[in-house]
Amino acid sequence: MLNHGNILTAAEMQQAEQAVIDNGTSVDELMRRAGQGAAQMIWRIAADLPTLVLCGPGNNGGDGYVIAQWLLEKGVDVSVAAPLEPETSAARHTKSLWRGKTVALADAQPAPQFVDCLFGTGLTRAVGDDWFGHFSRLFAGAKRRVAIDFPSGVESDHGILLNDIRTFDTTIALGAFKPSHFLEPARSKMGDVVGIDIGITADSALGILPRPRISGPVSLDHKYSRGLVAVVAGTMHGAARLTAMAAQKAGAGYVKIFASPGFETPHPSIVVETVNDITALQEKLSDARISAIVIGPGLGRDQQATAFLNAALATGTPLVIDADALTVAGPEFSDLVKGRSAETIATPHAGEFSALMPEGCEHRVEDSRRLAEQSRCNILLKGADSVIASPDGNASIAWISCPWLSTAGTGDVLAGIIASRLATGMSGYKAACEGQWLHSRAAQLAGPAFTPEMLINRLPATLQECL
Repeated sequence: MLNHGNILTAAEMQQAEQAVIDNGTSVDELMRRAGQGAAQMIWRIAADLPTLVLCGPGNNGGDGYVIAQWLLEKGVDVSVAAPLEPETSAARHTKSLWRGKTVALADAQPAPQFVDCLFGTGLTRAVGDDWFGHFSRLFAGAKRRVAIDFPSGVESDHGILLNDIRTFDTTIALGAFKPSHFLEPARSKMGDVVGIDIGITADSALGILPRPRISGPVSLDHKYSRGLVAVVAGTMHGAARLTAMAAQKAGAGYVKIFASPGFETPHPSIVVETVNDITALQEKLSDARISAIVIGPGLGRDQQATAFLNAALATGTPLVIDADALTVAGPEFSDLVKGRSAETIATPHAGEFSALMPEGCEHRVEDSRRLAEQSRCNILLKGADSVIASPDGNASIAWISCPWLSTAGTGDVLAGIIASRLATGMSGYKAACEGQWLHSRAAQLAGPAFTPEMLINRLPATLQECL
C-alpha cells in the first residue's frame, strides 16, 4: 500500500519511474511489482470470482498480463481480452509469461469480475468507438469492476472524462496517486481508490490533504493566547452568526462580531460590538489583541461592504476573505491583497473564483496556484474536490468529501473554522488545510441532511480526533 501523500502528474510519474530505472531497477521489475501488487489487492477483495482482464497494447496492458498470471496461479478462472498485441518490450515480456487463455476484444464474453488494463496514466484522447463499445459491453456484463491505475477514458492530470464511462467499484493506483484520483468529475467514477507501492519515491508540491495534528491548550493559555477571532458582519446577519459560532466551536479562545446596531448575538459567550460607520470599524479592527479577522459572510455588496473590506485589508492582522467580500473585490482582488504583510486566505467557490479571475477556472489545481501566486494569498477553491494553494506553489487536494455539504450556510461555517486555526498563529496555508479537513470530517460525523448548526456542533468531536 502507498504510505505517502504525494500526488504526481503524468510527467512527474514518468520522471520518477525513470529515476528508479536509472538506479538499476528494470522496467520488467517495475511491471512485476505493479501487477502482482494489484493482483494481491484484487485477490483480497474477491478471491475466487471468475475474472476477465482487458489488456491494452501499452505498459498498462503489460500490468494486466502480470495480474492475470498471478490470479491464474491462485486458481482463479481468469482470461485475457486484448485488442492488439503488446507494443512495448516490457509488455511483450509479461505476455510471454502468461499461460492462460487470450481472446480478441471483439470475441470476449463478460465475466463476473472485469479488470480494466486497457489504458492508464497519460491518456490524452478518447478511446475509439469500436474499442470503447466492447469495453462498455464487458463492463456492463460484470458484477464487479476494477480499474488499474485509471479507468480507461480518464485523463490523469485534470479530472477530465474523455469517454462517457460508468462507475467502477475500485481503482488501484500504481506507484503514486495522480491528480485525477481526487479531482471531479473523474473521482466520482473511481469507486474506492487504493494505492500500490512499487518503489517509486518522488517529492511533489501537490499532496493529499492530511489529517491535522492539533495541540490542545496548556495550563498557561488564556482566551487571547488561544486566539481572538473578529467577524465583520454586514447586511445578512445569519451568515456572520454561523461564522462566529463555528470559530468558537473550532477552538478559538474569544470571538467577537463587529456589526451595525440591532445585531443579536448568537450566544451570550460571543461578544457583539456595534459599529455605526467605517471609522468605528477601523478603530475596532486596530485592537492588537485580534488574532484573525473574517470578512465576507453576509457582508453585502454595497458601498459599505466595499469600505468594510478595504478597512480589513488595511490592517496588519491575518485575514480570511469569503463570500460577498470576494465578489466585492472582483477582478481587482490580486492587486488589493498582494501587498498585505499578514497571512491572507481567500475561500472562493467556482462562481466566486470566476469573479476573481475572469478567464474562469479550467484546471482547478493550476488555476488555484496561479491566483495564489498572483495575489500572494492562500487560495481555498471550494467544491467536491477542494484545492488549497499557497503563493509558493504548494497545493493540496481534499480527499474527504461529503455531498451533504451542498447546503446553504456551510461555507460560512468553513470560514469560521479556518479563522480559528489562523488565530493560533500558524501559516495561512496550514490554517486553510486544517480548516478544510475539520469541515469535511465534521460533515461526515453529522450524518445526512444536517443544518449548518448541526455541522458546527460536530466540531468538538472532530477536533478530538486530531489531538
